Amino acid sequence: MYGLAGSVSTWNGFKMYPQGLATYSDDVVVAHTMEWSSQDLSTPTLLMTLFDVWVLKSDSLKELKNIASWVPIDHQPAPPEVLEWCARENVKPIAMSKFGSRMLNIAGIDHLYAPHAIEPVFKPTETVALADGGKMTGRKFMGWEEDRFVISMVATNKGSQPARKAWAENLLAYSIFAKDHPDAVLYLYTEPMGAMSGINLIQLLDACGVSSDKYKIVDQYAYRHGMPQNLMAAMYTASDVLLACSMGEGFGIPVIEAQACGCRVIVSNFTAQPELVGDGWTVEGQPWWDAAQKSWFFTPSVPDIVNALKSAYDAPRGRSEQAISHAQGYGADTVFEQHWKPTMKELSAWCRS
Repeated sequence: MYGLAGSVSTWNGFKMYPQGLATYSDDVVVAHTMEWSSQDLSTPTLLMTLFDVWVLKSDSLKELKNIASWVPIDHQPAPPEVLEWCARENVKPIAMSKFGSRMLNIAGIDHLYAPHAIEPVFKPTETVALADGGKMTGRKFMGWEEDRFVISMVATNKGSQPARKAWAENLLAYSIFAKDHPDAVLYLYTEPMGAMSGINLIQLLDACGVSSDKYKIVDQYAYRHGMPQNLMAAMYTASDVLLACSMGEGFGIPVIEAQACGCRVIVSNFTAQPELVGDGWTVEGQPWWDAAQKSWFFTPSVPDIVNALKSAYDAPRGRSEQAISHAQGYGADTVFEQHWKPTMKELSAWCRS
């Protein structure tokens, strides 16, 4: 729905279709599917979506016989429009979290389960090689000294009503925690000015009383261009804790990436977030009614986040083997063998039925 406009292109040998005129491209998905499937009429047609399904409004989608939706569910209970889509006769939902699977079970909707996964590059990474033959540590990349307690946030700054990543609660909690921990600093891997309909994080940091010497933000050109994954791994490895409390998550990939590199995590005790924690802390909060989705989000408690940061500060420094071990269960090869192979086998049988 973003970044591909005007014409078909090719990526690594795969045909890439352009976005449509509708905001979420549901006006053109069926046409693209039919064009693709016409190349091999002996194989049943299957459209697979990796998307918030409540945005799929076009009546043309009713014309496809088989749609598999790898569906994020980040509210409790699952929003009515999500359940309505998942209950369609031509749709087979695939839950991407155990929480999402529970929500579909409660609604009595038959579905499959396959979680997200991470590549082997996410592992403890002390340094990365540079083009000039040198090496760079994660701390050097972030710009922080070795004796600092580094709290990293890796989250998209998108949306303001609400800001799903709970920027205000996380940053206010940091400001309170940092008053008694002067060596604690922030590294923000995000877009800071609200360019993607998000919020102005510089203004928010100022309102929270966080001075500019207490935080650093990723280089914006590098952020927009795409950071090499081994450099991301070095950043996670060099962080003391990943702060990732949000109002709701369909999954939460950075939480697994960070733990695979030995970094502990702090998340909200809501939706898929707690099931991802191998070594870290979950914080409580209160329900927040999302009128647009007709279901509940979650506002993480600022005092609880402060206490979790204190626990992280008091924990042993260095990589957590417990976190690494937990993240291995979400390795790409493991997930492929344990979940995607049986899922695709069931989908194949469903398409031919």
